[in-house]
Amino acid sequence: MAAITAALVKDLREKTGAGMMDCKKALTEVEGDMEAAVDWLRKKGLAAASKKSGRIASEGLVGVASAPGKAAVVEVNAETDFVARNETFQNFVETVAKIALEVGDNLDAIKAAPFPGAGRTVEEELTHMVATIGENMNLRRAQVLSVPEGVVATYVHQSLKPGLGKIGVLAALAGSGATDALHALGRQVGMHVAATRPEALDISSVSPEALEREKTVLTDQAKASGRPDAVIAKMVEGRVQKFYEEVALVEQVWVHDGKSRVKNVMKDAGASIAGFARFALGEGIEKPKEDFAAEVAATAGTQPQS
Repeated sequence: MAAITAALVKDLREKTGAGMMDCKKALTEVEGDMEAAVDWLRKKGLAAASKKSGRIASEGLVGVASAPGKAAVVEVNAETDFVARNETFQNFVETVAKIALEVGDNLDAIKAAPFPGAGRTVEEELTHMVATIGENMNLRRAQVLSVPEGVVATYVHQSLKPGLGKIGVLAALAGSGATDALHALGRQVGMHVAATRPEALDISSVSPEALEREKTVLTDQAKASGRPDAVIAKMVEGRVQKFYEEVALVEQVWVHDGKSRVKNVMKDAGASIAGFARFALGEGIEKPKEDFAAEVAATAGTQPQS
């Protein structure tokens, strides 16, 4: 048996693009035979999967899972919306959300967890799906919320099936009221969050950087009016309050009646919002600009007409 050296592993990685650990495992399985190792990786789908890893994945699904006093939301991306309708992919996202509920929202912990019924880890199962389905995929993020007393309600917008869709929201409500009533209220909070996209829970949790940036803009706008400094200061103060009402969840107008403040709705219900999470599919991922003419020309081996 040939010695499995670092140089041999490096050569196999350069030849196939597969991961270092996968290359080492392949060489070990075939006793150092390079060509056999390439075939081993291809049979496992690992070489094919690695070639797709550089392609942008901004479609896919957001999934949620819940248990008493706890819930999780995850985002798994693929390259096209078509994959979101694939039953295997949907099952993967559902399962990963449940795993996050058990192990927490650390991505490394989720990826290392066993994938039920597969004999593989979550990360290995994802690699297997990439090779099988033929698109790059990525477990992008996860978040878990819990409350010692109360509920963590879930809401999914543009749902393909229960717990899977384009926008997933968790709403953690602290309170000692009836669980069913809290869940109903929490679902309403989830719908509100999906619609309004708050950036913070309350005034105290608004980002200092965002606040300072807003104050600078507001001050410059107010100065353009040519009014005295004292008047400008009051103008800025009033506009900062409006800013809070836009970005802080509990300061927002409740979308369900168009007049109450969220904090007052919670107070009347004897509950409080302990936290929230909102995952919108693909947000923040820079999608490539498609040039159909250039794509057709490249396929045909010609230059597009200008």
